[in-house]
Amino acid sequence: MKPCNKNIVKTLELVERMTKIADEGDRAREDTGCGVLYGVLRDSAYKIKKLAEQEREAHRRKGWW
Repeated sequence: MKPCNKNIVKTLELVERMTKIADEGDRAREDTGCGVLYGVLRDSAYKIKKLAEQEREAHRRKGWW
């Protein structure tokens, strides 16, 4: 696998970790400040995931994947 593709895969793995941390944090939080933090983390994960998936598809269309 090309290094550029490996980094997309790593990014998608990171997004999964971010989402799990946000879920765990929401379950354990005790105040609204933490809720904001985990909401931002989850929102960022979704945005990054969308970009990474778009880039993966672009690589597939170019025959790089």
